[in-house]
Amino acid sequence: MTDAAAKVLHDYHLDVPPRQEVFPVKGAGHCDWGMQNRMARLFNPKSGNTVMLAFDHGYIMGPTAGLERIDVTIPPLIPYVDVLMGTKGAIRACLPPTMQKAKCIRVTYDATVLYDEMSNGGGIACDIENAIRMNADCMAVQTFIGAPGESRSLELLARTADAGARYGIPTLGVVAVGKQMERTEKFFLLATRVLAENGANIVKSYYCEGFEKVAAACPVPIVIAGGKKLPEPEALEMAWRAIQSGAHGVDMGRNIFQSDCPQGMAAAIGKIVHESYTPKQALEVYEEIRNKG
Repeated sequence: MTDAAAKVLHDYHLDVPPRQEVFPVKGAGHCDWGMQNRMARLFNPKSGNTVMLAFDHGYIMGPTAGLERIDVTIPPLIPYVDVLMGTKGAIRACLPPTMQKAKCIRVTYDATVLYDEMSNGGGIACDIENAIRMNADCMAVQTFIGAPGESRSLELLARTADAGARYGIPTLGVVAVGKQMERTEKFFLLATRVLAENGANIVKSYYCEGFEKVAAACPVPIVIAGGKKLPEPEALEMAWRAIQSGAHGVDMGRNIFQSDCPQGMAAAIGKIVHESYTPKQALEVYEEIRNKG
């Protein structure tokens, strides 16, 4: 063997300093490699943000408008989003197992939903073994702060977060807002912080006035909920304001699948979240795709 060949085989790159990456997801820098790997699938490494598509409404509402046929409505939207958020039943029955996008599985149910009262705490709908079998990238837990089911739902969150940490699966804590619960900066400052301190790796909450303080005070990424269907310009404006104020993503359902052009809306949201488009620029993307359809 020549000296040159030996050098190629034994090059220790002594002139190259050790590679030290700073993990881009807020609050996850000290997590285990497996947890970070899943978080990197949830959040775009370049923007540090995520577009989640929620289609878990049926576990409360039944066949929601726009989700009568999940197998028809959701698969065409997969290319436009980063994460698919649904129940274990809907994911198993309606999403192609060949898809390569991240999956967030709702692992709790809410009690007495048939009586329009969901704040009693609920229980586990998908345990950690089931989540592992489904190759989950994240587990979502509905949590009620300031409601009768607060203690029970926080226990479910903490237990899920502990199980997730054991197997490297992040937990998404969802701030529930009932009919009688305030939607103020004061409430969201409390609720998001309580979820994070009880183990949530990501928090899903709502946009509000003073949101920049809410985002700053939460030690993990906040993803805003879309809520009820809004006119497209208003939904895009809300998403833009949230990202500008410190949110690390958007989890929209009805504002995408109930849109006149769901694919256009998903694409427009992605432009705001990942490419810093203004609401006006994003609306042009939506209208262009809608007009082509």
